[in-house]
Amino acid sequence: MISQAKTITTTASRIMAESTSVRTIYIHVIGAGTVYLGDATVTSDNGLLTEKNAVPLELILPAHEELWAVTDTGTESLRLLIPSLSNGS
Repeated sequence: MISQAKTITTTASRIMAESTSVRTIYIHVIGAGTVYLGDATVTSDNGLLTEKNAVPLELILPAHEELWAVTDTGTESLRLLIPSLSNGS
């Protein structure tokens, strides 16, 4: 397993680069903030909302796709867990 820590702000940031492989990603938002997931144009208006203080979210990221994250206010800590076999960074 590969673990990564990311700091998410109000500027969208790439949390997973494009890959030729399908990847399984486990995402956990640390704290009580909200992080929105999507493509490079993700905002709080169009992103997939993560629940505050929720259990990790499992996502299947298709080949040739990136994953981006943003907050609507402040800074939030995000943890990623990627199985080693899914070519994950």
